[in-house]
Amino acid sequence: MEPVSRRRARAGANAPLRRPRALPLRRLAAPLLAAALIAGCARGRHEPIAYSRLKERIAAGQVQELRLSGSAMEAVPTAAARKAGAPDSWTASAVPDDRELIPLLDAHHVVYDGPAGTGQPGPLTGILVLLAGGAVLATILVLQRRQARGYPVIGRQRVRDAAGTTATSFEDVAGVDEAKEELHEVVQFLRTPERFVALGARVPRGVLLVGPPGTGKTLLARAVAGEAGVPFYSISASEFVEVFVGVGAARVRKLFQTARSRGRGIVFIDELDAIGKSRVSGVAATNDEREQTLNQLLVEMDGFDAHSGVIVMAATNRAEILDQALLRPGRFDRQVLVDRPDGTGREAILRVHARRIRLQDDVDLTTVAGRTPGFVGADLENLLNEAALLAARAEKAAVSMEELDAAIDRVVAGLEKKNRLVNPKERRIVAFHEAGHAIVAESCPTAEPVRKVSIVPRGAALLGYTQQVPEDRLLMQEDELRDRLAVLLGGRAAEQIVFGQFSTGATNDLERAAGLARRMVCEFGMSTAIGPNSLGSPHDPRLAAGPAHPELSEATSVQVEREVQAILDAAFERACELLHSRRSALDVLSERLLAVGSLGREELLAVLGVAA
Repeated sequence: MEPVSRRRARAGANAPLRRPRALPLRRLAAPLLAAALIAGCARGRHEPIAYSRLKERIAAGQVQELRLSGSAMEAVPTAAARKAGAPDSWTASAVPDDRELIPLLDAHHVVYDGPAGTGQPGPLTGILVLLAGGAVLATILVLQRRQARGYPVIGRQRVRDAAGTTATSFEDVAGVDEAKEELHEVVQFLRTPERFVALGARVPRGVLLVGPPGTGKTLLARAVAGEAGVPFYSISASEFVEVFVGVGAARVRKLFQTARSRGRGIVFIDELDAIGKSRVSGVAATNDEREQTLNQLLVEMDGFDAHSGVIVMAATNRAEILDQALLRPGRFDRQVLVDRPDGTGREAILRVHARRIRLQDDVDLTTVAGRTPGFVGADLENLLNEAALLAARAEKAAVSMEELDAAIDRVVAGLEKKNRLVNPKERRIVAFHEAGHAIVAESCPTAEPVRKVSIVPRGAALLGYTQQVPEDRLLMQEDELRDRLAVLLGGRAAEQIVFGQFSTGATNDLERAAGLARRMVCEFGMSTAIGPNSLGSPHDPRLAAGPAHPELSEATSVQVEREVQAILDAAFERACELLHSRRSALDVLSERLLAVGSLGREELLAVLGVAA
């Protein structure tokens, strides 16, 4: 056999030593169980009985043969006894010095072998046992070798090789135009690396794609490989880490050896934060395996040849927790933001995913994109799929705008609960509550328009909901925030005007309104009493600690609470004034909701126009 040192020298100094993978016990369970069953079947059915009972059966002529082995006795029944239901044999423990047994056997012509007290295994039995043990050991070794050939050993990475099958291009990626422009340089380097090498330029060794989940980071990496026409190798960072310390580091070494040996290509590591968390966390407990894997990744990327034609790409949605050593120049030195798309980007994404969906002529994807703010690519794909499922359920030939509207409601608000029982009193309270939200929203000049108002329970909205169409905004002024507060408190104001008391249905509205008012005071500086000062977010521990915190005095805490309450009181009074001025519209809209359950924007405007 070739010495280990020579094998390692021939494979390379950094190559991990390949050891046969231990055969799991579950793979041996089936053969061992089968052998046990065969042995059990071969032995047949044995019925243990008392020694006295055995002598009775011998005296009754039911035994034709008796085998003696030490203190054990095995009696074979006659053919007549078997027909009568006797087992294959009876077993019993012999009584020492029983002088009646041998004469009893001779009297009933029973064949017996070996005197009582003898039955030691002979040399042939020992040889057979040794041969059987050797056969079992040889079988296990053969199975181990077969498994080692067919499956990866410990230390080998589980890379998904998409070489030659990556047909994704930039045309399949929409809504991230800035990210595609950033990655065009990577594509050009992979296509013609000679241009960059001739000028002495160095393309980033690592490209980190950062963005919320579902924005298309993996799809973008595949598109880079497809545009450049190079292989695409992907692996999840969580697959590096195993129970055994050192396995992750070995897999990192093997991954980079494979990438270097195969020339140009994209190596994509998904969910990089699984192994790339900062090592300066202030927590005493550490994961040695994860830290060793991270250190090996840093070493490999630091020594990665910039002109090798292989670029490492990684994706994460938590770039703030990554170790700073990963982000320095020479490793992942370029970060590409893959953010949520705007209205134009959402429309482009919808058109990409709509290629495989049969749509009717009345479908307006621009309208759908405008009604789905905050949606990412995965959400929009799911939206079209839900609409296609609804159309197939209704046995339609194509997806219409009706199915898309229903799919938006299902994705945004949840599944409609048609069988939920609501008593008439609660239903009436909910109708006036949601009508109050809708009327205040349509009365405030900067409020988002109402798309739908409903008293049918759906998803987390256990009673009803008022759905507005938010715009893609980056900034909001104070009057817009105060309009939003008035809309949030419109339902509570309607209950006060109509019933003279409040219900528990405004709990979520109060939480959202109080949080927004506190941010206006503490973060946005929209309070004349506090002035242009930042006191932290509502979840800041300073605000929760109150007067005990040295950075926030008792007087300031009291002043903050007064300002928050004043803003909420002003918003509630404004909502009440708007509803008092349109009381007839409130009654008409509530009665209409009680009659039909849900109203779209056109119906809502028609009802409000008639009532006005």
